[in-house]
Amino acid sequence: MIDIRLIRRIRIKITTGFWTVLFYFKAKVIWKIQIGKNCKFNGKTILVLKKRDSMVKIGNYCRFVSESDNINLIGINRPCIISTHSDQAVIEIGNNSGFSGTVIGCFKKITIGNNFKGGANTFITDFDWHQEDLRSGEPKEVHIGDDVWLGLNAIVLKGVRIGDNVVIEANSVVTKNIPPNAIAAGNPCKVLYIKNENINIVT
Repeated sequence: MIDIRLIRRIRIKITTGFWTVLFYFKAKVIWKIQIGKNCKFNGKTILVLKKRDSMVKIGNYCRFVSESDNINLIGINRPCIISTHSDQAVIEIGNNSGFSGTVIGCFKKITIGNNFKGGANTFITDFDWHQEDLRSGEPKEVHIGDDVWLGLNAIVLKGVRIGDNVVIEANSVVTKNIPPNAIAAGNPCKVLYIKNENINIVT
């Protein structure tokens, strides 16, 4: 009897190996970006460097999941996309961080700490896009600390600083700073609970 689960695991391992080797080759030979050791890419991660002098740095043991395929069954609806849009753009990703259908669009600077978890279809950006439109404001840096978890479909907008050990709940839109050790949710995202201080914001 054919073990379908075994065949599926083998197929995932083969395809992940293929996309990982391809990404490392392009990163080092074509894109000239910095990437650490033992990163894995399930499916095609799209990297777009619109300006040659922009910088992307990916730490060790990171994982980018761009298709569900029994890796993340919550419902990934797009590949991971990393893009820079100016000569000064800098994207820095720490070690042991995971992304599932996550889009990172940078005009100025986005830093993501260690042990980051990007839930399915999350989005992080430091500018308003459409810079030719007078309604767009100036880009503002985004900093995300260590041990941060963005829930499903969460969005982080420009100028935001998220402290260490923070959980952002699903479908939240983060427009303002979130302190360390907090659980936050909503649109706009608000702090619900700060762990170390035993403060429950919502009554």
